[in-house]
Amino acid sequence: MGRKVTLATCSLNQWALDFDGNSERILTSIEIAKSHGAKYRLGPELEICGYGCADHFYESDTLLHSFQVLRKLLESPVTQDIICDVGMPIMHRNVRYNCRVLFLNRKILLIRPKMRMANNGNYRELRWFSPWNQLRCVEEYFLPRMIQEVTGQDTVPFGDCVLSTKDTCIGSEICAELWDPRSPHIDMGLDGVEIFTNSSASHHELRKADQRVNLIKSATNKSGGIYLYANQRGCNGERLYYDGCAMVAVNGDVVARGAQFSLDDVEVVTATLDLEDVRNYRGEVCHPHMEREPKPYHRIKVDFCLSTGDDIYLPTYQPITWQFQTPEEEISLGPACWLWDYLRRSGQAGFLLPLSGGVDSSSTACIVHSMCVLVCQAVRDSNSQVLEDVRRIVGDTSYCPQEPRELCGRIFTTCYMASENSSEGTRNRAKDLANQIGSSHMNINIDMAVKGMLGIFSMVTGKWPQFRANGGSTRENLALQNVQARIRMVLAYLFAQLSLWAQGKPGGLLVLGSANVDESLTGYFTKYDCSSADINPIGGISKADLKSFLLYCMEQFQLTALTGILAAPPTAELEPLTDGEVSQTDEEDMGMTYSELSVIGRLRKISKCGPYSMFCKLIHTWKDALSPMQVALKVKHFFRMYSVNRHKMTTVTPSYHAESYGPDDNRFDLRPFLYNTRWTWQFRCIDNQVCQMEAGNAHHQ
Repeated sequence: MGRKVTLATCSLNQWALDFDGNSERILTSIEIAKSHGAKYRLGPELEICGYGCADHFYESDTLLHSFQVLRKLLESPVTQDIICDVGMPIMHRNVRYNCRVLFLNRKILLIRPKMRMANNGNYRELRWFSPWNQLRCVEEYFLPRMIQEVTGQDTVPFGDCVLSTKDTCIGSEICAELWDPRSPHIDMGLDGVEIFTNSSASHHELRKADQRVNLIKSATNKSGGIYLYANQRGCNGERLYYDGCAMVAVNGDVVARGAQFSLDDVEVVTATLDLEDVRNYRGEVCHPHMEREPKPYHRIKVDFCLSTGDDIYLPTYQPITWQFQTPEEEISLGPACWLWDYLRRSGQAGFLLPLSGGVDSSSTACIVHSMCVLVCQAVRDSNSQVLEDVRRIVGDTSYCPQEPRELCGRIFTTCYMASENSSEGTRNRAKDLANQIGSSHMNINIDMAVKGMLGIFSMVTGKWPQFRANGGSTRENLALQNVQARIRMVLAYLFAQLSLWAQGKPGGLLVLGSANVDESLTGYFTKYDCSSADINPIGGISKADLKSFLLYCMEQFQLTALTGILAAPPTAELEPLTDGEVSQTDEEDMGMTYSELSVIGRLRKISKCGPYSMFCKLIHTWKDALSPMQVALKVKHFFRMYSVNRHKMTTVTPSYHAESYGPDDNRFDLRPFLYNTRWTWQFRCIDNQVCQMEAGNAHHQ
């Protein structure tokens, strides 16, 4: 009958500038797509060079090597008899574009440049690429000689055009174009395009997956059509984790999908669909509104069919229900996959974590344990790449992990760094958790190092600082806390470098951090303390979400040691104990609760609130608990803390990006780090508003 088409999309774990690995993963995905009967294969955005090349996009080498890979793909017998849609940077008339290259049987059909750039939040595409602003315009692109030698073509179409096969019409979107208020699929659909494709590099963020799925469903719900979505997967060499979710939708329903979190480097999703379903849908729902744009899309014709003449017995895919993961499951899986990518690509032999027995470091430990669970499951599922990576990491070519706890013991070292201010409770909680997850655990006492540092200071100055509890000043008290915290950082790196050496084993360990997003927001940590690590899997996660995550781990992984950790008050344990008990708590030190910080953080970043507008919102949000004066004090206290400590964000450990209000100074949250911390004008506006409200209340009484 010639109306059913089998299409393939994929999620690939591409790595910036890994041209060898990237090209092999692309070829593998095409091979799998063909084995499933697909005649069209879509891949992620900039898959040839990797999306995260950043300023390497400026280098001519990146363009050169991308074309060299394209030539390899064109010449490969694997790419014959299937339309391949790959992503790479291309310079046209001395302007750099983020492009899709569609080719078939050693011929390039068209090059489609990205038209709407992602340039907010974590994305800076306009720094490296220009958008193609010429709607419906197509120019000639002169191919490099190395490509001409393969294709026999001098020029190919370059611009805003669509591909017309003998049986249907295909149009491309690229990532952010789907999120644009006027997405290209709208006009393409009105011009008769039946298959839309979207090659993406979309990162994971807690509670975001449903937005992506709903956008893709709505893209074909109003005017019909087939929508293919491909996405990057994994750690591309930066703070983001790209979370797959390759999918196929038709007429508003998802009919096939891939995993959001997985250790598979290549995942191909195929679906067989009936073009008549699209035509019937449009004929009834959209017929009165279908109209040709003043300037129709330029169609590139290709003598090729996606369908076959004898497809009567070919079953088509049916709608499926998307089961979204809970935030706790997302925390368990996303950062774990990110850690695995970082570990296997870093060349190190494992992780070291200073485990304090509190919620934050315990959360990091549980994420490593979750990573070991995923690795063991992947090995059981015959993932040869994961097994090869594990053997290289542990330095044993015959090793095969049997269960997560045993793997943890080989690649994960935890250490409790005690001081005279540490309680027996936190020591025991750290030991119990380490025992349950199976990490190699050490107890280290730092008092000797602390006294040595203070002795050097005393020898030079003739002064010995005292804690506030012993009559010292606030400055002395803070300095004594900081020296403990910084010595822990120095010792963590020492043991990370030499602990395996001391056991006669090769390699070093990556130091893991455990400062949460709320502490980073206020600067409630010591600069260059244990928050200074190689990477931090929880740096973009709120305290509230981490507590929920640990509750999930208690049940999911049977980690009963977490019960006591969750029940204990959060504390840095840097001040003297009172009768052997903790006298210092985090929330008391910060002057606000973690739940209040989450609200404030979202207002600051997501709602774009300065001090005054934040106050104006919070007097309503917190009206049942706080008076306007109390709200004003909280807001002013936060902004003083935030501005005094903002300099710490310039050196904060690279963290997994998971939260939309994160304060990461590297790319996501660009702010000054030297403020007028008095905020005189802003705070005066708040004070004036409080006075007006109090006067109004007095008048009404």
